[in-house]
Amino acid sequence: MIQTKGRILFKDVMIKNTPQVSIGMPVYNGDKFLEETLDSILAQTFQDFELIISDNASTDRTEQICQAYMAKDHRIRYYRNEKNLGAAWNYNRVFELSVGKYFKWAAADDLCAPKFLHLCVDILDRYPQVVVCYSKTKIINEYGAIIKDYHDGLNLQDEKPRERFIKLIHSIRMCNAVFGLMRSSVLEKTPLIGNYISSDSCLMAELCLYGKFFEIPEKIFFRRSHPGASSYDRSTDRQLEFFDPKMKGKIVLPWCRRRFENFLSVKRAQIRMREKIFLFGFLMIKTLHWYKLYASELMAATKQLLCRYRIF
Repeated sequence: MIQTKGRILFKDVMIKNTPQVSIGMPVYNGDKFLEETLDSILAQTFQDFELIISDNASTDRTEQICQAYMAKDHRIRYYRNEKNLGAAWNYNRVFELSVGKYFKWAAADDLCAPKFLHLCVDILDRYPQVVVCYSKTKIINEYGAIIKDYHDGLNLQDEKPRERFIKLIHSIRMCNAVFGLMRSSVLEKTPLIGNYISSDSCLMAELCLYGKFFEIPEKIFFRRSHPGASSYDRSTDRQLEFFDPKMKGKIVLPWCRRRFENFLSVKRAQIRMREKIFLFGFLMIKTLHWYKLYASELMAATKQLLCRYRIF
């Protein structure tokens, strides 16, 4: 195998039969919904894909389920980690192991309609300027019943990177677009998913600097909300443990970190300097506008630090 900037490419796979699409599924103790999710992926009308599953040392039936499905379908590759390294590492791992022209992350509890991949591939094939294609969303519960329709509002068709970036910063909330289909060549220009809160939103902000987002108007992505979902408990400790177990209990500044990463994304982006200058100014204004939020976060972290080390 050979190592590129973002991915490990397997020579034998690349030479013989490289799939057009790679689907990466990071999973940890996902047996409750895993079979339904795998059936949803394998039922796609677009069939030219590989499915890479990276298991973060699950202690439930996840391994047995994955092994059984892998035995039935040659497109599935299953890897198991010796210990739980966190969602951030696992999300990045499945991308590193992928070989497809297009890439999609798949959570072990969400569902896609059979035509999801077909429609997304068609858009990326026809429009080279589109870097992320996703569909409108329905939120479902643990029984599969629809709770509500969700409007992401990330159909970013503006020509200028700064216009797309500003719209995304103002609109992004649940970040369903991170489960859309992306151009692998663009995704590997980014740091991928970081081990900090809202790193998925920061990734989307960086990707929109490189190209457009296309929203399929049909609601063919079903995001599951249930007590075991990572997005269900929004407490700082729970979110930190989800992204990286080593971060549990650490003193962090989530809002400050998010804005800092936005600055870094603009700095890294291969866009015109005038676009960068404009966006630096925009981010500075946003920072000043929300200075009370950042100041209170800094004060709370300072108080935690003083208490932790008994400094009075």
